[in-house]
Amino acid sequence: MVYFLIYLFLEVVVTSDVAAAMGGVFLFFEIIISAAVGFFILTNFRYTAAQGMSMMMSGKISLEDFQKMSLFTLFGAILLIIPGIFSDIIGLLLQFSGVGTFFAKYIFSLKSNKNMKKEYDDDAIDVEVIDHHSTK
Repeated sequence: MVYFLIYLFLEVVVTSDVAAAMGGVFLFFEIIISAAVGFFILTNFRYTAAQGMSMMMSGKISLEDFQKMSLFTLFGAILLIIPGIFSDIIGLLLQFSGVGTFFAKYIFSLKSNKNMKKEYDDDAIDVEVIDHHSTK
């Protein structure tokens, strides 16, 4: 929830600054063009996925890299469709595989650190229960 509020704040600030500097007509055309680019990326995603599959089959990229590349391409296209300058900037950056890989490493390292903390609990007491009941 906090991240969404931070995103919303940045979106409003960046969009209003650009609208004040460039004007409302520029902002209108930017929103229309970025949405068209986002829809174009979504409609042609099957070709991008097929290209990634062939790269994966030839051994140039791993399955994990293919999944990350596909996920961030789709997420970037959706961000391009959403009106706003900040989301358009992030959406365009995610279309480049290097930026998507950087975000993936950052996000997945945070997840693995949280999982590692949950896996080892210093306050837990490890015990062994031995059942001494005989079956006579």
